[in-house]
Amino acid sequence: MATLHVVSHSPFADSRLASCLRVLGETDAVLLCGDATYALSQPDAVLLALGERLFILEEDRAARGLVLPATARAVDYFGFVELSIRFDKVNTWL
Repeated sequence: MATLHVVSHSPFADSRLASCLRVLGETDAVLLCGDATYALSQPDAVLLALGERLFILEEDRAARGLVLPATARAVDYFGFVELSIRFDKVNTWL
């Protein structure tokens, strides 16, 4: 089952994003929103290796003035809903 992992906490404040990346399946994807978008300021190889399985909530990226990696895809709130429907499960890393 493909899972969409939604991460909203800064990777510099706790280990939620790192934990998420360790448990990702081959068909899983990650959506960074809120302060998790700060991961774009110093992306690690694992995050960049996700390629088209890495989604960024555009409003949060733009609010923080971060650059979108070429392989990542920006989505708006409508796109967030579409992703939630497309994947079998949604796991929010609270």
